[in-house]
Amino acid sequence: MLDRFTWFRQSAYLWKGDGVNVYIDPWGVTTEEKADVLFITHAHFDHFNLENVERVVKDGTKIFAPRDVANELSGDVTPVAPGDALEVGGIRGQVVHAYNLVEQRLEMHPRANNWVGYVLNLGDISYYHAGDTDHVPELEAIRADVAFVPIGGTYTMDVPEAAGLVKAITPKLAVPMHYGFVVGEVGDAELFRERARPVQVEILAPTNPFPEHPLDD
Repeated sequence: MLDRFTWFRQSAYLWKGDGVNVYIDPWGVTTEEKADVLFITHAHFDHFNLENVERVVKDGTKIFAPRDVANELSGDVTPVAPGDALEVGGIRGQVVHAYNLVEQRLEMHPRANNWVGYVLNLGDISYYHAGDTDHVPELEAIRADVAFVPIGGTYTMDVPEAAGLVKAITPKLAVPMHYGFVVGEVGDAELFRERARPVQVEILAPTNPFPEHPLDD
């Protein structure tokens, strides 16, 4: 279910379909592949990186982003908000909530920002990309074959919280992200595997090496 995915770092992915390239939150891109479709979850530098966006877009790239990000982009840009449905190039999807509710994180990703995650049907498989979020009640209704969830803590769910979310939505496979580069330890992925049981976890290797020390936020 992950053979078409490349993980660059943090929450940045490329999915290569049959004749379509889909990027999500490109940052640290290590390929020259251009985007047919680009999804951005929110405005923080490790998710909306204009240099990387400009690197992957081409004439005709269709971009989906929250309104504050969409306002900074040109081209074929569609502003989205939680609850929206989308369809592009044979890809169907739903835009879902992504925000903090843990007190010490409330200013990191406020609900009022209308930042997002996505549930995307890519090929015959449904994928949930959580963006940056806590385990908020709205997400428990998500049903997807694969769930990419942040585990690094500080700004998002930590390992126990992320494990609780995937147990609630019961994907066939869970994939940890958003750790080891800005916050969170590399070893958090194995801890997530243990805490998420009985949900199966697959740990991808990023194309960028993990830094010895977290990158500056």
